[in-house]
Amino acid sequence: MKKITLLLLSIFFMGTTTFSQEKITKQGHTNQNKFKQLKDELATPNSQRTASGAPGVNYTQQKVDYVMDIVLDDENEKIIGNETITYHNNSKDELAYLWVQLDQNVRAKDSKSPDIQSSKITKSISKSKFESTYNSEPFDGGFSVTSVTNTNGSKLSHTINQTMMRINLPKPLASGEVFSFNISWWYNINNHRTQGGRSGFEHFTENDNNNYVIAQFYPRLCVYDNVEGWQNDQFWGRSEFALEFGDFTVNITTPKDHMLGATGVLQNESDVFTKTELKRFAKAKQTFDKPVVIRTQKEATKIEKSKSKETKTWKFVAKNVRDYAFASSRKFIWDAMAVDINGKTVMAHSLYSKEANPLYGDHSTKAVAQTLKTYSKYTFDYPYHKAISVDGQMGMEYPQICFNPGRPDLADGGYSDRVKYRMIKVTIHEVGHNFFPMIVNSDERQWTWMDEGLNSYMEMLAELAYDKDFPVVRGYPKNIVKYMAGDQSKIAPIMSKGDNVYEFGNNAYGKPATALWILRETIMGHELFDHAFKTYSQRWMFKHPTPADFFRTMEDASAMDLDWFWRGWFYTTDVTDIGIKGVKKYHTKANDDQVDFIEDTTEGLGFGSAKSKNSKFHYEITYNKPGGLVMPIIVQFTYTDGSMERKVYPAQIWRLNDQEITKVFSSDKEISKITIDPDLETADVDTTNNSWPKESNNKFDKFKSKIKG
Repeated sequence: MKKITLLLLSIFFMGTTTFSQEKITKQGHTNQNKFKQLKDELATPNSQRTASGAPGVNYTQQKVDYVMDIVLDDENEKIIGNETITYHNNSKDELAYLWVQLDQNVRAKDSKSPDIQSSKITKSISKSKFESTYNSEPFDGGFSVTSVTNTNGSKLSHTINQTMMRINLPKPLASGEVFSFNISWWYNINNHRTQGGRSGFEHFTENDNNNYVIAQFYPRLCVYDNVEGWQNDQFWGRSEFALEFGDFTVNITTPKDHMLGATGVLQNESDVFTKTELKRFAKAKQTFDKPVVIRTQKEATKIEKSKSKETKTWKFVAKNVRDYAFASSRKFIWDAMAVDINGKTVMAHSLYSKEANPLYGDHSTKAVAQTLKTYSKYTFDYPYHKAISVDGQMGMEYPQICFNPGRPDLADGGYSDRVKYRMIKVTIHEVGHNFFPMIVNSDERQWTWMDEGLNSYMEMLAELAYDKDFPVVRGYPKNIVKYMAGDQSKIAPIMSKGDNVYEFGNNAYGKPATALWILRETIMGHELFDHAFKTYSQRWMFKHPTPADFFRTMEDASAMDLDWFWRGWFYTTDVTDIGIKGVKKYHTKANDDQVDFIEDTTEGLGFGSAKSKNSKFHYEITYNKPGGLVMPIIVQFTYTDGSMERKVYPAQIWRLNDQEITKVFSSDKEISKITIDPDLETADVDTTNNSWPKESNNKFDKFKSKIKG
């Protein structure tokens, strides 16, 4: 009886132990599958932003109109302005106040922007850098707001918080109502060559002249929408802007001898151009094959030698633009050409000083024209009447006008290929911003990649259209590998605010451009990708898209589930690393009842095949994935006769096992080599495991190879 009891107890405890072990192995977990849908990450669809990624029936956005009188005080290097702002509350909400951006305050004496940057002393720096960094009296470049008034002239309550100003409305602004008010201001213009900045002037000691590229020069309204409410994040100097569309009437007073380019349609050409310039401009409007020089280098050089004491006023009207900018100088050469955009004539212009010639004369306007053609092909027809490239020696974009680098660098006045291609690249990129975000108006302050990344992808297509051998810098998968394989503590997901990323260029430009390139070239194909991308672009013209709208539209218009791709590439810092873990080769032996697969154990030593007559070669290949990203497996098989065959397994092959997968491949010919991602399409960070037999310097491997040979 005692033995039985002990036996029962033993069985009981054994059962308990077994139950406990089973319980441990059956512990639950959340869905960690790489193909889990993005529903938890994306905002819930609604009547303003639909599940398809399109604007909904109740989509609204605000409208802001500006009437401005601007004086460019060349002698004192100062901007003086007065504006009347008319705000249209098209939302369903009642607004107690309005928020206005004061971007120039980033350079105010009391700006907090320098305080959030780390700094250290270097042993040797340029004199200009020393003066701008260690000057005991910092440059005072912030807005001096002299008045904020109602349209009847009475004071309007307002509060300034660094780069933002709150307009305290006399009474709440109801849905559908309009409110107008006035702001007067001035500020000292910065020398952007010595003090930095996205606008300012460049000084030329010869003849004591300045080239002005002026932007963010006026108090401008923040965006109010159903996603962020007021987008009134402070401007720290890096992450750019969120802006509303509206109509602009702008009068700009400059010295009489200045040449000027600006956003909008010029209303008084005969007042500001000479008769000769008007005649040449008329010719340019009919010339589609090359630029026509309207103000020549000889003429500009003569003009810049003296300074007129008189002024003239340039009058512009711009409809449905989100921002305004201009460039002005007595040094500017001007050329232009016509561009045919599906039967509509658009003008491509360039303004540049003699210091930028002949580089600008050879390539600037042609690059503008190519950009308009390529982007229109893949998105929508360029809707504005012109696009201008300005010798601004930076890279910055605004509606219809951008400021670009590029000066000859050779002793004979010519330019190297390096300088040429950089100038063309930046010009294409900045002109391309007319599409993203000047028309497809994403929130740059929050999601930098939505304009920089998409634009960098489109830039690649325009560069290759300009020159089939163009040395593309960003976008090719192989070019992002070093960044993605780097120190994970210094890498942030693409879906990060621009102010908070480590390598801004790779994060906001390079990696998202690469992601789109891979989608088009490797995952979706040209037809599906191009249709979906064009659908997104046309759905969100002159509207405010979010990342969710882009992700959803790309899937909606292509019938492809891409949530796995968005999650991996945009929400994580995972990398691609797919390898060959092992290969087994089989031959078959058949009888009347069955076929047996027999492993060929001699193949590894190169002794040939045990293949029976009339049977195929059969290979059991195990692929593993040390990297976190799921990606298609692109396999190239090289046969002993030198021929090749390619097989692509969709990314979904990893859906049930995220670590490794085994596939059988059968062929009539014997395989001599297997290579994963032979054309470097997937940004694989470690190609040492991409081949079988694995390439090695091992003496035994060389011996085997010699025997085989």
